[in-house]
Amino acid sequence: MRRCWGALAALLLTGCATGPSLENQGAVTAAPGDSRHLTIGSAGFTESDLLAQMYALLLDQAGYRTSLLTVANRELYEPALESGQIDVVPEYAATFADWLNAKTHGADAAPVGSPDLGATMTALRRLAAPRGLTVLDPGRAVDQNAFAVAASYAREHDLRTLSDLGASGLTVRLAAGDECVQRPYCAPGLKKTYGIGISGVDPKGVGTTQAKRAVQSGHDQMVLTTTTDATLSDFGLVLLADDKHLQNADYIVPVVNRARAGSEGVTKALGKLNAVLTTADLASMNQQVDSWRRLARDVARAYLEDKGLLK
Repeated sequence: MRRCWGALAALLLTGCATGPSLENQGAVTAAPGDSRHLTIGSAGFTESDLLAQMYALLLDQAGYRTSLLTVANRELYEPALESGQIDVVPEYAATFADWLNAKTHGADAAPVGSPDLGATMTALRRLAAPRGLTVLDPGRAVDQNAFAVAASYAREHDLRTLSDLGASGLTVRLAAGDECVQRPYCAPGLKKTYGIGISGVDPKGVGTTQAKRAVQSGHDQMVLTTTTDATLSDFGLVLLADDKHLQNADYIVPVVNRARAGSEGVTKALGKLNAVLTTADLASMNQQVDSWRRLARDVARAYLEDKGLLK
C-alpha cells in the first residue's frame, strides 16, 4: 500500500475545481465509478487518522491501491471530495449534514441534523447526492458531545446518567466552550431536557486538559467532552449517559465520491467495519495513540487483525 501525506498545496492550487453542479442531474444519476486507485482523506486529528487508516487497509485488501491525504479543514477537503481529488473520507452524520445544509442554503439555514439517526441520514443523503457524493451506511460508532464528572462525585451522588443528575437537584458549574451558554445541546439543553441546574459556564474549551483538571480539582463539577474521549480516566472522570438523547446523531459514516468510489466493491469493503466498530473501540484506539504514543497505522492494523478483518 502506498502512503501519500501532505499534497495540500496541490489542493489549494486546484481548490476551485468542484464536483457536479446542483443542476447537473446526469452526474448525480450516472453509474457509480470504481477507480482502482483511491485517495483516502483524513481531517488530521487522531480519530480521523485512525478511521482513514482502517479504510485504506480494508480497501487494500479488497484489491484497491490507496493513498492517504491529510487536509485538516473541511472547507478544503469537502470540495476536494466533490472534485475527486479525495475519494473517501470519514465523516460525522449530523455535523456533516448541517455543514452541507449551510453550504447549500446559507449560514442561517435551520439545522437538519438531529438525535434521530434515520432523519439525519435522510437529510444528509439528500444534500450530498447533488454534489456527486454518496454517504454509506453508519455503523454503531458515534462521536457525540458528552458530559463527564469526577468518578468520586458520581459515586457520592449515585450518578450514572444525566437524568440522575437532574433528579438529584444538584447545581453544577460546567467547564466548556464559550458557545455552551447558547447552544441547545449544551447548557440550555441540559436545563430543558434534564432539569439540571447550571450555576455557570467556565470557558475552558471542549474536552481540553484545562477543563478536565478543573473538574478533577473540584473547581467545576462537569465538563463538556466527547463520547470517544480517550483520556477521561487519566483525570478520574466518567461520562454520564445521555439517556434522553439530547445530542445529535453524529454516527461515523464513510462519504465517497460517487463517480470514482461509488461501487459495490468499495461499499462492501468499508461496510465490514460497521459490524464490529463501537464507540468504546474508538475511544480505546484514541487512547493508544494519544496517551500511549502508538502510531495510528499500527493501532488501526492491530484492531482490524484482532477483529478478523485483515488476513
